[in-house]
Amino acid sequence: MIRRLVPHPILAGLLLVLWLVMQQSLSPGNILLGVLIAIGVSLAARPVLVEKVTVRRPLKVLQLLVVTGLDIIRSNIEVLVILFQPRLAPKSHFVEIELELTDNFALAIFACIITATPGSAWLQYSRQRSCVLIHVFNVDDAEAWARTTKARYEPLLMEIFE
Repeated sequence: MIRRLVPHPILAGLLLVLWLVMQQSLSPGNILLGVLIAIGVSLAARPVLVEKVTVRRPLKVLQLLVVTGLDIIRSNIEVLVILFQPRLAPKSHFVEIELELTDNFALAIFACIITATPGSAWLQYSRQRSCVLIHVFNVDDAEAWARTTKARYEPLLMEIFE
């Protein structure tokens, strides 16, 4: 019965927590509204999220969150320095990274990480070549950036989801 009402409980739980954090209130009304939103989104996501998501190593999720958070902060600072010092011209590149990831949810998380990090954007994914095209706002050595990005995120995502 519960699985029919909340087909994606992890998604619903995260949405409820996010709602309450954004509202900065634990009032009964906010909790009720957050539960209703979480259930509604979980039901709406049922046709889209057809495969079951399995988190194999939950503690690695925390490690991924810390690594990603630190990278986002560092990238924000780098972009701000470039924007506030116009004489520093950014060296943008299109970078291809060959991936070993096959899990759709892990690929989606990787895309979110890349796009959420200021200065980089996930542009295209080729399933046949297992390759992603990313635009990087400022990078001196595109190949080193690709190796570093792959090494930072892909092993964690594989441990978590594959």
